[in-house]
Amino acid sequence: MKVRSNGNATRVIATPIGKLTLVASAKGLCEVNFGSDKRAGTTFQSAVIRRHLDVTERQLREYFGGKRKRFSLKLDLSGTAFQESAWRALATIPYGQTISYSQQAKRIRKPLAVRAVGSANGKNPVAIVLPCHRVISADGSLGGYAGGLGIKRKLLALESR
Repeated sequence: MKVRSNGNATRVIATPIGKLTLVASAKGLCEVNFGSDKRAGTTFQSAVIRRHLDVTERQLREYFGGKRKRFSLKLDLSGTAFQESAWRALATIPYGQTISYSQQAKRIRKPLAVRAVGSANGKNPVAIVLPCHRVISADGSLGGYAGGLGIKRKLLALESR
C-alpha cells in the first residue's frame, strides 16, 4: 500500500482484465483505475484505509469470480452535483443488463443531457463498482469506455455468463 500526498492510499491488484489500482481514503473507496499506478509513496499503516482496500479487493475478486453481482462499499467520491447523480444512477443498473445513455439521462430527470451523462460516466472514478460499462449507445453499439472497449466487452461478457 502506498500513500499519496493527500493521505489517500493505493493498492494494485491483478484481475482478469489486467491490473487495477485501488485508491482509498479514511472515508472509503475513491478510485478504481485501470493499470498500475506508479506514483511514489511510502508505506501507510492506517487500519481504516487498509480495511477499505481489503474489502474492495475482496469484492472485486468475488465479482470477477462470478460470485458478486452488487458491490457494498463505502465510497468517497468527489464530483459535481450532476456527475454524482449520474454515478448514483449507475448503481441501479442490474447485473448483466444494459441501458442507453438516454435511459440513464431520463433516470436522473435530465432527458436532454445525454452527452453530459456520457461525459459524467467517462469521469466515473470507481469503474466496475459503479458499472458505467453497462451503459451503451441507443443503437446497441458499445459507445465509449475509459478502460477501452476491449475491457468493456470483457466485463459485459463476464456478466452475461
